[in-house]
Amino acid sequence: MTVQMQMDIARYSKLISPKDTGHNEQREARLLERCPPGHEGKRLVDEPATILDASSAIIAWYLPDTLTNTTQKEIREATDLLAPSLKKSWFNRGLEDVGATPGCINLSPAWFQQGHEAGSDEMVILAVILTNPKECVRSGVSKDLPQMPEALQYWASVFNTLSIISNRESPNHQDHMSIAECFDILTTVGNYSNARMTMPSLQLEFKYNSGCMIAFSGRIVRHGVYDVEGDRIAWAWYMRDSVHIYTGVPSCGWASVDGPYNIRTSILNFEHLRSDMWD
Repeated sequence: MTVQMQMDIARYSKLISPKDTGHNEQREARLLERCPPGHEGKRLVDEPATILDASSAIIAWYLPDTLTNTTQKEIREATDLLAPSLKKSWFNRGLEDVGATPGCINLSPAWFQQGHEAGSDEMVILAVILTNPKECVRSGVSKDLPQMPEALQYWASVFNTLSIISNRESPNHQDHMSIAECFDILTTVGNYSNARMTMPSLQLEFKYNSGCMIAFSGRIVRHGVYDVEGDRIAWAWYMRDSVHIYTGVPSCGWASVDGPYNIRTSILNFEHLRSDMWD
């Protein structure tokens, strides 16, 4: 299914402040009035869908029932191994353990200290190699980082950050540290019911059953998941823009159905780069 909005996502992104977290309800109401999605009221999406803007730039992909039972089991088991860290997380305070340990932690091979926009060369370059294989080869040689291949064995993702959210609601927000043109990928698993992923800036709600995947720009699209009945774990993969800015990695373009950054071209380019890197 294709859902086309009347907004222009690139122009919409320019209306959002670099530090906008999406928590100001009055501002969000003004943005919605200025950039309406093109349909009346909230719309529920419960089948595979591509959400497009007026120019056919891709805003979001919705893929329900995507993760196999085996993959869901692996995610649950991996999260269980992180129970000690989840218990120590700030989001765990005052909560009782029911099912999966509640909490929220962030995992990343390269992330600046809180309140800082600079880090060690080693940590920054590790992020570049993960997100831009061709660029990483040049950077790795110039920075003389012989430990880089070993580190990659423990981080098998093109994303440089993973947030694990266990039995916690996520009020509507925007990820102001992410990259506007890059998509976050969110997955959800567990034994629960009646979950909805809300995107109020698009006036859309998505059925958020176990095994679902949603990809969208968390920097631009306001989103949230409220408390559900049962036991739920979410994994959110995304990019940290400050790492790319520090290392001079060029910004990507907006993904579109037929443009230079369409999904088929992106996958083929990544597979080609990965083959060149490891051969």
